[in-house]
Amino acid sequence: MTAKDVLKFNLVSTRDMLGWYLSDMSDEELKQRPTPKANNIAWQLGHLINSEVHLGSAIPGAHYPELPASIKGQYDNNASASGPAAGYQNKATYLEWFNKVRNATLDCLERIPDAELDKPTSGNMAKFAPTIGALFVLTSQHILMHAGQFSVVRRALGKPVLF
Repeated sequence: MTAKDVLKFNLVSTRDMLGWYLSDMSDEELKQRPTPKANNIAWQLGHLINSEVHLGSAIPGAHYPELPASIKGQYDNNASASGPAAGYQNKATYLEWFNKVRNATLDCLERIPDAELDKPTSGNMAKFAPTIGALFVLTSQHILMHAGQFSVVRRALGKPVLF
């Protein structure tokens, strides 16, 4: 397996895991908070979409679709308590946009030369992902940072345990 194969496996498997977590959840269930001060799944989905575009913008040659106004910039810390100004989207919309963005990341990975993976990143992300390859890893792992909260909501709703 090459480094790009491993990165692709991680990006695809976490994408698929997200779909699995959401597969039996309704739009209303996405709005349930795991605890009163934690973000609901709907907010986290918008955050994941926006974050992937932000992270990916540091990768040379990355091209992401323009997010709709109902998602772009709507899922910052200010919106975490009250919800996005444009309102929450339905599950199908979140999944559609997450998959479009993840496909753009996968496309970028496919096109990037292997030698670029060792190039350093810059700015504030460098402390979290010092190389372009590490940035792809962080992008795939970001879903896992939120999956624990998804699991708590699923348990509170009586959904089957997935992992």
